[in-house]
This record gives sequence, structure tokens and C-alpha cells, in this order.
Amino acid sequence: MELSWLMKLRIAASMAAGVVLIGILAWPLAAPPEPFGIVSLTAGSISLGGAVVLAALAFLAGFIAYFLSWPYGREIGILAVPAGLTIWAFRSGRMVSLIRRTAVVNQSELFAALKWEPLFWLAIVAAGFAGVLLAQKISTKPEADKSRQKPNSKPNIYLNVIIALVASVLIAQLCISAFAQGTKLPDEKLGSVVAQPTAGQIVFAVFVSFGLTAFAAKKFLNVSYIWPTITSALVTAFAIITYGKQDVLQHLSLRWPAVFFSHAVISILPMQMVALGTLGSIAGYWMAVRYKFWRKHG
Repeated sequence: MELSWLMKLRIAASMAAGVVLIGILAWPLAAPPEPFGIVSLTAGSISLGGAVVLAALAFLAGFIAYFLSWPYGREIGILAVPAGLTIWAFRSGRMVSLIRRTAVVNQSELFAALKWEPLFWLAIVAAGFAGVLLAQKISTKPEADKSRQKPNSKPNIYLNVIIALVASVLIAQLCISAFAQGTKLPDEKLGSVVAQPTAGQIVFAVFVSFGLTAFAAKKFLNVSYIWPTITSALVTAFAIITYGKQDVLQHLSLRWPAVFFSHAVISILPMQMVALGTLGSIAGYWMAVRYKFWRKHG
């Protein structure tokens, strides 16, 4: 089940649509005014009008990517938007830049807002997915989807989804903390603190962590990449609730420079988490599909 050069070309074309429309053309919508500034809804780098335009461009990117990767647009077109946002993940500053801009007394409010920001980025990814679905509806004949396998019983599906969501949050937390290895130092109250990881570490840690998460979800629970993708918006909230309590933030601000965090996940911007988490989830899902094919026919 090796990918053909034509399939690789379709994947590249689909991702290129997102890179051009989101990563390049839409960059002025979120570009921070200062060097090494961060891309964040919470920081105010995106206005309400900019958010609406971004969602429209995401929808258009998914729509175009479907036809660029036809006849596999449904499977490949969804890569467009997270690929474009990944360009932003590289161009954006890191979480420490946002912390340094925030007064000590406001850090609790900052993280309280950051807790919900991933939902915005997940909505942008969903807008791209909606564009793919519309393109599919336009190009697919009504008779084409008649022969489908009957799904498993609904109770089993719901149970697998719930297990996948909970397990994905936990697995992603553990993997990111293992892979995003900034300098770790002991702390008498927290046990240890971790320095802001580099951009390369963040990209590697989030992509691989969600790849492993989606691989396990598909292999053991037979669920779609959609659920690990949704998890990418939940991991940040879970980490802030668990490791970003007010007393912890106050302790960090008084005892450590802004570059240190109580957990690696908190040091990753919501946009980076969702963009790279989505790409990793899709990649991990298809790796599991290929693995199952290899076990069956290899």
C-alpha cells in the first residue's frame, strides 16, 4: 500500500492550496505588529473582521483542495487548512513572548482566556472541512454512496468515541511532555519546571504526539481522525486547568523567569496545538490504515 507519485502530488497540491491561501495571503490578518510577536486571538492579533475573512479563506481552501486532489478530495482536501496554519506556527513567536507582555497580576486572566482559544482555531479547521464537504456534494452523484458497510451498533460507537477523547487527551499530554524537552529544573513546590521549547521541538512534539494518538485510536478503537483532532482543542484547556492554577502561576512569576512553565503543554500556543495536532491526527490515522492493510496482506 505504498503511495504512488500521483497520490503524493495530490497531497502536495492540497496542502499547497492551504499554504498559499492561509499561510501566505491571509498572514496580514494575523501578523503581529512587533518582531517575534505571537499569533493569538487572546493577544488581539486577529480582529473580528479578520476572523470572518480567515474562516472564509479556510472554507475556500478546503473547497479548492478537494478538486486539486480529486478523486480523493474527501480524504486529502482536509489537509489544506492545517497546512496553512502550520506556516503561521513557524512564523509566530512563542508563548514566552505573550507572557512577557502580560503583567504578573493578569496572568490568571490570560490563561483563563487561552483555555478557550483553541475552539476558535478548531472552528477555522472545521470551516476548511466544510469546504471539502460542499465540494464533495457538488461533484458526487447521489447514487454513488448507496453501497456502504453497515456501521457498528450505536452504543459501541459512542463508547469508543468517549474512550478515544479521554485517552487522546491523556496520551497527547504525556507524549508532548516527553518530546517537547526544554531545559528542566527542579522546583521545591512544583517538582520541576520546564523552559520554553524551541519552535522545532514544538512542531515535532505536537505532530508526533497526535500522530501516535490517532494511530492508537484507529487501531484499537477504530475511530476517525476527527476525534483526536477535536482533542487538540481540549489538551490546552486540560493542561491549564491542571497545571495553570492561580497559585501555580503566582509561584512561577515570583520564583522563575517568564521562560519557565509548569508543564510543556502550557508553553505551546493554541494555534500551534490545533494546526499541528490536526496534521498529526490525519497522518496517524492513515498510518494505522496502512498498518492494518500490511498486517492483513503483508
